[in-house]
Amino acid sequence: MRVAGVIPALNEAASIGEVLRQIPKDRVERVVVADNGSTDATAQVAREGGAIVVSEPRRGYGQACLAALDYLRQNEPPDVVLFLDADLSDFPEEAHLLLDKITEGYDLVIGSRVRLARKDALLPQARFGNWLSTRLVRLFYGERFTDLGPFRAIRWEALERIAMADTNFGWTVEMQVKAAKHGLRCAEVDVRYRPRHGDKSKVTGTLRGTVGAGTKILYVIFRELLS
Repeated sequence: MRVAGVIPALNEAASIGEVLRQIPKDRVERVVVADNGSTDATAQVAREGGAIVVSEPRRGYGQACLAALDYLRQNEPPDVVLFLDADLSDFPEEAHLLLDKITEGYDLVIGSRVRLARKDALLPQARFGNWLSTRLVRLFYGERFTDLGPFRAIRWEALERIAMADTNFGWTVEMQVKAAKHGLRCAEVDVRYRPRHGDKSKVTGTLRGTVGAGTKILYVIFRELLS
């Protein structure tokens, strides 16, 4: 099973090197870092850490992920894509937990943070947002999730089938909603989660980010009902 890692990154020079060091090389054959317009040395540190770096100056989490997928599409697509963040809040060495589930026959595996996250890592607004969003996904689409966490693995064929399009905060929920709509086999595994390395979260660490992310997530959930 050929696995490629995808890491969207914006000004994460302080953490991206350690993230790359902790990714298990025996399970992940290559990593694509999508530099989302960083003004620090993120791209340089990522290259020094052995990653392939693609530049996507248009800001947005989803925009960066889409750029990385475009690169993979043109350069020997893998069997599985492993998504994780660049801020060292995930535990990259736990990739095997997600990939083992893929080998069992699942198409999409979410690393759920709700049980094992440090209390100071998953903030109350994030916990409430996850609770509300996953309840709506269950109500409207019949799929049981507990988290919209960024640490996830998905088969390439399934990823191409669901045709991801969101360019920012709706990326994770779009993937889960479309997976449910397309009848993909979905699963979750418990993963640990810690406070991001460095400054506060770009999303839940600010009022603007929290409101923007929450609004977009709800919009995607309801939009997909009409499509």
